Amino acid sequence: MDALYTAVATATHGRDGRAVTSDGKLDLALSIPVEMGGNGQGTNPEQLFAAGYAACFGSALALVGRQAKADVSDAAVTAEVSVIKEGEGFALRVTLRVELPDGLDAATGRKLVESAHQVCPYSNATRGNIDVDLVVE
Repeated sequence: MDALYTAVATATHGRDGRAVTSDGKLDLALSIPVEMGGNGQGTNPEQLFAAGYAACFGSALALVGRQAKADVSDAAVTAEVSVIKEGEGFALRVTLRVELPDGLDAATGRKLVESAHQVCPYSNATRGNIDVDLVVE
């Protein structure tokens, strides 16, 4: 299947380096978070992943909302991405907090969030690999 879009980014010097996209629209200093022993002067891969996941999930929610004829245009998605110790290595854990607009009943909102989790490319990529907790607020 042909790709609809391909993002290209290059990182140098790992977590204490720089990340740049091929089109130059993103050019960021990277640093290890203070909580993990770094100086925290730049952004980190978990923040970038959280921003991407939150935005992608918000678009997936908008799609399933339109299909269900439910207005979720004022929804907000917050992704919390945690680095956890797993065996000898590390893993990620994600909590997606979805704040739904007033007036949308809880059962419908939960169904839409669960449907968005089935169509979101980030959710599909992480399914079975990362624990993702859906919290509807």
